[in-house]
Amino acid sequence: MKDSRSGRPHDPRGAQRFDESNAAKTVASAQPDLEAGVAAIRETVKTLKAQPGVYRMLDTRGDVLYVGKARALKNRVANYAQIANLSQRLKRMVSQTRRMEIVTTNSEAEALLLEAQLIKRFRPPFNVLLRDDKSFPFILLRENHKFARIQKHRGARRAKGQYYGPFASAGSVNTTINALQKLFLLRSCTDSFFANRDRPCLLYQIKRCSAPCVGRIDEAGYDDLVNQAKAFLAGKSGQVQADLEKQMAVAAEKLDFETAAMLRDRLRAATFIQGSQAVNARGVGDADVFALASKGGQIAIQAFFIRGGQNWGHRSFFPTHTQDVDEDEVIARVLAQFYEEVPPPRTVLVDRELPEGDVLEQALGALAERKVEISVPQRGDRRKLMEQAQRNAREALDRRLAESGTKAKTMREMAEFLELEEVPQRIEIYDNSHIQGTKAIGAMVVAGPEGFQKGQYRKFNIKTAQTNDDFAMMREVMERRFSRAMKEDPDRETEGEKAVWPDLVLIDGGKGQMSSVRDTLEELGIEDVPLIAIAKGPHHGREGREVFHFPDGREKTLPVNSPILFYLQNLRDEVHRFAIGAHRAKRSKAITASPLDEIPGIGPSRKRALLLHFGTASKVRAAALEDLQRAPGVSAAVAQTVWDYYHAGG
Repeated sequence: MKDSRSGRPHDPRGAQRFDESNAAKTVASAQPDLEAGVAAIRETVKTLKAQPGVYRMLDTRGDVLYVGKARALKNRVANYAQIANLSQRLKRMVSQTRRMEIVTTNSEAEALLLEAQLIKRFRPPFNVLLRDDKSFPFILLRENHKFARIQKHRGARRAKGQYYGPFASAGSVNTTINALQKLFLLRSCTDSFFANRDRPCLLYQIKRCSAPCVGRIDEAGYDDLVNQAKAFLAGKSGQVQADLEKQMAVAAEKLDFETAAMLRDRLRAATFIQGSQAVNARGVGDADVFALASKGGQIAIQAFFIRGGQNWGHRSFFPTHTQDVDEDEVIARVLAQFYEEVPPPRTVLVDRELPEGDVLEQALGALAERKVEISVPQRGDRRKLMEQAQRNAREALDRRLAESGTKAKTMREMAEFLELEEVPQRIEIYDNSHIQGTKAIGAMVVAGPEGFQKGQYRKFNIKTAQTNDDFAMMREVMERRFSRAMKEDPDRETEGEKAVWPDLVLIDGGKGQMSSVRDTLEELGIEDVPLIAIAKGPHHGREGREVFHFPDGREKTLPVNSPILFYLQNLRDEVHRFAIGAHRAKRSKAITASPLDEIPGIGPSRKRALLLHFGTASKVRAAALEDLQRAPGVSAAVAQTVWDYYHAGG
């Protein structure tokens, strides 16, 4: 590519030649701002040739207004000077344009790829934008260790191993990993955790790991499990199930019922994965499915992700800046931006013919380094799959339009800000309270769409981390809370008010607390619980400058007047209040404690009677048995109990 000057919007389709006399007549009656924009476009056109490339329209501050691509730059850019042919949206854009930048490319497909990159980078206000900028998760079989590790992965794929994806959401990849752990017993722990084990961890006890860390399986046996997992993820699930059935039959014939039962449980896990497919994707192979629905001026695009005939999840997109843009153009722009980071499959199924679909095919093929086909299914299983995607798109849009209430809108926007796949139904918020490490308390409060669930609040008396170490205290709380959750509901099947697993964990703290919580959960084999730490900013939160820390090290902030910020601050303040209250109660109890509390059988009324009569606990201890018996309200038996406790080693 070679740099020139450019910018573009993509509304006019024809390649009309620039008619200077007509433009002059139009400009004469145009607003001054519109005239200035047309002048800037005309100046750029003088330097252009009929070759492919990408153009950018810039305003007076140099901000990018629009990014577009063209087969012939001169013809496409000249269209913007034909004011009478432009929509109101494009007239507003031209009126703000003061300069253009151009990049020429070798082909239109190359221009389309560059256009998608620049749109993602600049987020121009006049482009159709795919708002969802979250990276998509993959399953990684990490092979830089003799015992391969299965894990969720986001970001650049630099680690050595096999990548499977993309999955539509963290929920879909986490569900798959949990099922794969049951099916293939692969480890998910970090290498350092693996190296320091001297006995199997909890995952082995609940039959989700084969415990190679302590030699419960040899390297060859573990490699067999890894190869089975690769075959399963590549779409050969039937073959894997058949092999397991044969092994189970052989074990049963040998009367090795323990092995047969283990293989039976693994077969059930395989059946669960296939039975949990909400989308029938058999016979589809590797494909992504996109369908569009529009209503009330808004557009929803539903995507299904199919790999090896298995449904790897679905996601709804709600692109912005779609006014005055044809629906087929919207879905084409969304696809170009979506595949800017996600590797395209061999087949992309859409619900309509796309403008310049052949160019998009060429561009996606260049990204994948193989042929990619874009098609509109007409019959059979693919058509049924498309109809299901269309139905999901309509339902997603209806839900979006129904969320008009202020609270529902705030919850939805909070979920988007925190990069959650859906609005959380159970949020757990954690904090610690102590004075120099003494009387330390960990606190958990629970909130949901209907508000705080005070019956679900919990406090943790810190037992092991008695030093002034907030990080160690948070580790202890997390280990106790989630170890219990894994034992009580390892398959996460509990629903309703008694749900054990949270949809979001919010931690009062910064990077240190986040690292402590993240590492503790990873050691337990839990990587699918969304974690966010909320820390006060440099002015201790007085200006609302809270910083939100993500597990991968990223940080985000919100405007000081944001309803999302107010909501999250309210959650943080509630756990802070509960933690301080629990700590003060524990401290008060310690202050008012008496040595008489330790005497078995002495209740509050008798303790009060003894203290009123003798004055202090030390005088009770020094009293003779006869003096104790003369105390009002104290029977001979109670007096004997007190005297024995102090004088007979009681």
